[in-house]
Amino acid sequence: MTTSRAYHHGDLRRAVLDAAVAVVGESGPSALSLRDLARRAGVSHAAPAHHFGDKTGLLTALATEGYTLLADALEAELRRSGQLIEVGVAYVQFAVGHRAHFEVMFRPELYRVDDPEVQTAQARAAAGLSAGVDAVRGRRAGADPELAGVAAWSIVHGFATLWINGALPPEIGADPSAAARSVAGLLFPPP
Repeated sequence: MTTSRAYHHGDLRRAVLDAAVAVVGESGPSALSLRDLARRAGVSHAAPAHHFGDKTGLLTALATEGYTLLADALEAELRRSGQLIEVGVAYVQFAVGHRAHFEVMFRPELYRVDDPEVQTAQARAAAGLSAGVDAVRGRRAGADPELAGVAAWSIVHGFATLWINGALPPEIGADPSAAARSVAGLLFPPP
């Protein structure tokens, strides 16, 4: 009864996605199985396939959701500060706070990269980071916009990946936001 009520209220898709986030967070994307997700969500084994088709479809939905959440975070920081460093910190905060999404988003072999929803969400996230770069690029005459975007993305993505994997030296501190702000500030000083 509860399962069908959740299904009819539209909660099943969310329950399966939440279960997928938990599994990826615990064991990585290779540990995902639709059958296990159905068990975790308390639904029939066919329910996840009904919503996502297969594992790739589920990971496509997870990547789309991740890019959407990232775009929301970057856009909110742009409205708040308009500063590249703070947009970069928002990127790191997203990666640390949404590790499962982050692990899937940047592994295009796991999902359908040609999915229109993924492409739209990716474009929004890229635009958010690019808008932060534009403020700095304006102070650096002749800076190539695409190259500047890759430089900024490389710094924050690399930092986030190193942080998540515990590969940074302990001297950097325990606060990923403060550490990211310090590191990015060395290369992109505030105005």
